[in-house]
Amino acid sequence: MPLLARSVQTPLHIDVRRGAVADLGRILADGRISAGGDVAVVVGPGQGERIADMIRPSLGSADVYTTTGGTLDAALELAAKLRSRSYDAVVGIGGGKTIDAAKYAANRWGMPMVSVATSLANDGIASPVASLINDGIKGSYGVHIPYAVIVDLDFVENGPERVNRAGIGDVISNISALADWDLGREVRGEPVDGLAASLSRVGAEAILTMPGDMQDDAFVTVLAETLISSGLAMAVCGSSRPCSGGCHEIIHATDTLFPGTASHGELAGLGALFCTYLRGDERRFAQMSDCLVRHNLPRTPADVGLDISQFVEVVEFAPKTRPDRYTILEHLAMSPDEIRRKLTEYADAVADR
Repeated sequence: MPLLARSVQTPLHIDVRRGAVADLGRILADGRISAGGDVAVVVGPGQGERIADMIRPSLGSADVYTTTGGTLDAALELAAKLRSRSYDAVVGIGGGKTIDAAKYAANRWGMPMVSVATSLANDGIASPVASLINDGIKGSYGVHIPYAVIVDLDFVENGPERVNRAGIGDVISNISALADWDLGREVRGEPVDGLAASLSRVGAEAILTMPGDMQDDAFVTVLAETLISSGLAMAVCGSSRPCSGGCHEIIHATDTLFPGTASHGELAGLGALFCTYLRGDERRFAQMSDCLVRHNLPRTPADVGLDISQFVEVVEFAPKTRPDRYTILEHLAMSPDEIRRKLTEYADAVADR
């Protein structure tokens, strides 16, 4: 019988622990990414420059570039700078905006990219996607998955707790995204990739009920590994479908209509809880609501500073952000009045938790 298999793109090296950044030079050499440390190090505001100073002794040939990140223009500006000479790899150090800019810039010239995350705000640390704002609208740009992913728990611990907690919302939103994927299969015959779904689901289930918080190394390690697993799920699938459904349509709609409202992960948790309520899944709704409360994450529009009318506008606009996606929002196709009524019922359900 023939042996059937498929190749899956994964990072050459994944390291989640305290003190990992100090070993960056060795990691690059052992992974055959850069033997001599001839890399472009990209840092952003915050802890990035501090880390760059720490790794200089082992990466003496590195050049350090600073980026504001977050926008396509910033990523293109960084890409232009990377043409100054030949590099073995691009090492992005910092939060999501810095890493996304580094991923996009490296991908533009076909350079290997190494992700060194200093926060756990979302699953972009290991995904084959760069989320960048262009002309005021946040878009998702396909890039090569990072060749290595490093998370140093010392730097995560020293970062803003609210930023790191947001990653919990992004992780548990996978459960809502997978329910939307199943809905697409049932209604439209959309194929579901079982391996990608498994990678997305397992970590989300762990975080949903796991005790502990951001002061607990065991919990933070599982959160980091789960965010990485979400990135692998997208790489396996070839799209963000395993981790992005109606919950993320709500994120993109909020970012477009009311920019600066809340972080990606905070909105992901809120969007996932609302979409789960719309599905009528009481068990999942209770689990998600309890998890968000436990980690002090938003559950209602008011928690992120939006009134009912604004959130009605968000939910109505959300399907337009991903016209190719079929989620509970497309399935119900609610009018503004129906959305308003559902939101009133949703607020009561949340209050009862």
